[in-house]
Amino acid sequence: MSFYSFARGLVAIVYKMKFKITVVGKENIPSTGPVIICANHISNYDPPLVGITTSRHIHFLAKEELFSNKIIGAILKKVNAFPIKRGMRDRNALRQGLQVLKEGNVLGLFPEGTRSKTGELKRGLAGAGFFALRSKAQIIPCAIIGSYESKKLLVVYGKAMEMDAFREEKANAQDVTDAIMAEIKKLQENHPFETI
Repeated sequence: MSFYSFARGLVAIVYKMKFKITVVGKENIPSTGPVIICANHISNYDPPLVGITTSRHIHFLAKEELFSNKIIGAILKKVNAFPIKRGMRDRNALRQGLQVLKEGNVLGLFPEGTRSKTGELKRGLAGAGFFALRSKAQIIPCAIIGSYESKKLLVVYGKAMEMDAFREEKANAQDVTDAIMAEIKKLQENHPFETI
């Protein structure tokens, strides 16, 4: 068993003890090939939540400050996370993310770049659109609905987004990110908190 699988199993036990977690649309995540999962960001607990609600191993971009602690940094690397400077303008991180996708793996992104303290969806950064346009990955929007304080969480995975039209229109990275965020917004609207 890999360290990632062990850690995910352990986190899953803890999360299921603490929270009521409902997952919708898990079947929308392709079982093979490159995938980018783009989710809204409401808490530091979000990456593990996405990690335990998918069957595939996810390579998350994480803010570089988290790697300044040697122990935490070592653990993050063992669970496939890699650092990025704030703003998603880190060329090394962008190259590493593209390599993850080129190898047919899953890249996990929180396009907003930082947590939303109010829960309101912020405008996403262009980095998500960059990865979408520069790779052959399928883009899966993900909405995290509810709150960790209420102990009730709904994770909704939408259907893969079609990128060909954006490439034909020569859309820029920000336009694509905006479209991804619009899909996340739709998932939120179609699955209100009251239904959890």
